[in-house]
Amino acid sequence: MLKESRRGAEILFLLCLVIVFAAPARAEEVLNGEDGRSLALDQFRPKSMLKLPEHLPARAKFPVVDVHVHPRYKLHSVPEQLDEFVRVMDQQNIAVCVSLDGRLGEELEQHKKYLWTKHRDRFLIFANIDWQGRGKPDDPSSWACHRPGFGRRMAKALADAKAQGASGLKVFKRLGLGYQNPDGSLIAIDDPRWDPIWEACGTLNLPVLIHTADPVAFFEPIDRFNERWEELHRHPDWSFAGDQFPTHDELLAARNRVIARHPQTIFIGAHMANYPENLGEVGRWIEKYPNLYVEISARIAELGRQPFTARKFFLKYADRILFGTDGPRTPGRLRPHWRMLETRDENFTYAENQYPPQGLWNIYGLDLPDEVLRKLYAENAVRVIPGIAERLEKVSNRPLDTP
Repeated sequence: MLKESRRGAEILFLLCLVIVFAAPARAEEVLNGEDGRSLALDQFRPKSMLKLPEHLPARAKFPVVDVHVHPRYKLHSVPEQLDEFVRVMDQQNIAVCVSLDGRLGEELEQHKKYLWTKHRDRFLIFANIDWQGRGKPDDPSSWACHRPGFGRRMAKALADAKAQGASGLKVFKRLGLGYQNPDGSLIAIDDPRWDPIWEACGTLNLPVLIHTADPVAFFEPIDRFNERWEELHRHPDWSFAGDQFPTHDELLAARNRVIARHPQTIFIGAHMANYPENLGEVGRWIEKYPNLYVEISARIAELGRQPFTARKFFLKYADRILFGTDGPRTPGRLRPHWRMLETRDENFTYAENQYPPQGLWNIYGLDLPDEVLRKLYAENAVRVIPGIAERLEKVSNRPLDTP
């Protein structure tokens, strides 16, 4: 009995030791990094000791067309906020923006009223497909896209949208990552049911700006090997890791099959076709698909950390890259674009604050020549998107020829 009690006491003592040494101490004592103590990654705020030449463009060197903004979602359709953003556009030398929030029908008319009552010459509008219709959000079997003839109905709706003034179609990443079939599986981007939509866009001369997938790191486990761990730690709902989602490669392959099937339709790959981590592959797509263009919105963090490769890419494919921001952005978020594209500056932050929001790194300037900047900033958009040339000429008094 005594022996068993002694053994029980020993076990209890060992358990206490485990608890003491395994229990995390308070964050302010252990995770603040002071005096060489451990540091939580989301508290890491390194201050560079480098002293480097700085060139800080206050605005873009040439008039800009921003092909990727969301005034419905980010300005909440508030007129005063739109007026303020137009003042920012004037300050930053952004001549024209493309709203990707048009929707269809009456909602398109409302968005036109919001943007065009005072600022018609400053904005174009892309429509959006209504996949759900009047169906119940939690019952995919009731959604419009699963009723026969949906593709043909949307083709007609897009023709009506063009008559209302729409200049293109924006497809959101929920196609492939969110919208469901009646059995709960995810709708495929290259489902033949949608072919009438892509075909109609080619017939109507409505370019398709398509967001497929997301950064590669979002499809990897949120662990110590993930280069965007800190961002995903703050936004775990941004992760698409796991068998319930297609892989990054599968999504982009499905999108590319659509592009290949519809050579008469212009496709603009949002966010550098969502593969700026592999510009060599993006270049191969551009060469393989003459109807594919890319735009740079929300990817200067990726482009600026690989300045030699990115500069070579921009020079080689200067005719196929458009400018975008995923804005509206503040001046503090816009100026790093001009600095990255126009200067040779080294090791600077890509956002307003020193601590970057999309990766724990700084970026470098590409020092693009004026000829490339002009194409990137506006001339390529003129060739690809109907309605840009007229607006740009009115705003900048610099006429550009269309093909």
